[in-house]
Amino acid sequence: MRKSRLSKDKQQRLMEHFVAGTTARCAANLIGVNFKTAAYYFHRLREIINQATEDEAPFSGEIEVDESYFGGIRKGKRGRGAGGKVPVFGLLKRGGRVYAKAIPDTKGKTLMGIIQDKIVPDSIVYSDAYQSYNVLDVSEFKHYRINHSKLFANKQNHINGIENFWNQAKRHMRRFNGVPRKHFPLFLKECEWRFNNPNPKAQLIQLKQWVKHYMG
Repeated sequence: MRKSRLSKDKQQRLMEHFVAGTTARCAANLIGVNFKTAAYYFHRLREIINQATEDEAPFSGEIEVDESYFGGIRKGKRGRGAGGKVPVFGLLKRGGRVYAKAIPDTKGKTLMGIIQDKIVPDSIVYSDAYQSYNVLDVSEFKHYRINHSKLFANKQNHINGIENFWNQAKRHMRRFNGVPRKHFPLFLKECEWRFNNPNPKAQLIQLKQWVKHYMG
């Protein structure tokens, strides 16, 4: 964007449409720029969001963890093991922010690596009854699990917060009518950023600051 031929006015308008959740095709049409130009600009914004948020401090306190699946075919098996879908793992600090990451699989070793990297020891971790979370029972964390086959919440024991994030992220991604698999991690990071910064005005201010910092 440093060498962009777009006028500052059009860059500003593209940024505003990005914050509003407009697709690149629709934004290009409204502003009067080439679709590929708008798509590339949106892609660079997602790269900046990813770069600016990758080194945030680890979580502490009460943390909900859960895995989910995005994209792929609609028919057939759903949920864990669904064909063609991207597995994703997420952490949510109650009353705070969320962290989400596309992962190769949902094995205990994979999930535990992220948990140990992103959560401070002795924190309280809530999960469902998925077997991969058994590794938390013999870890440096206080682990509580909720069995969703019996109930979805038992007082403080629930993962409603992280499940709310999954719903919000999937709702946002549906408007794009399919996200390229190679770019999925950037779209996921965008959803994380939107969840952690829900005010559109604040999003725009932060995005402007980041563009100036990273692109000069």
